[in-house]
Amino acid sequence: MNSLRPTSTAEPRRILGVDPGLNVTGYGVLEITSGRIRVVEAGVVRSTRSKSLAQRVQEIHDGVAEVIAAHHPAAMALEELYSHYDRPRTSILMGHARGVICLAGAEAGIAVTSYSSTQVKKILTGNGRAPKTQMQLAIRRELSLAQVPEPADIADALAIALCHHYLADKPGRVKSG
Repeated sequence: MNSLRPTSTAEPRRILGVDPGLNVTGYGVLEITSGRIRVVEAGVVRSTRSKSLAQRVQEIHDGVAEVIAAHHPAAMALEELYSHYDRPRTSILMGHARGVICLAGAEAGIAVTSYSSTQVKKILTGNGRAPKTQMQLAIRRELSLAQVPEPADIADALAIALCHHYLADKPGRVKSG
């Protein structure tokens, strides 16, 4: 694995990591100060399954916008959209959720960067196909957490934010906004 050295700054910098989902969107806010990383907040935004698609994406947008307003991140990192040929509808629905998340970032004027799930997994575990449990353990270790983040959507969001911290000024990332 390459040696990845995050840039050290004396001024606190916050990164919002988001694991987009139509039912459950995980988020994690990291603060980096002089090379030290701490979790400011992590949680999930849930949409109501019984509501229309328009109402559900509004709930996701509002939830992410609320996190942005509360924590003022300098950057947002989220998982790239990927599709399975046997489940195209899932990808289309995920695109709706991801779109309103990007919109919330754009409305707040923060940079939005995307990373593939395999890239995030490779950076944190050395294995681009690592299972969710391995990712949760890696995040617990990397962020010195007392316990494994639950649900896995939170660990994924923290992993995306941490990946952004490690790769922020390096090639191979996809800027979305």
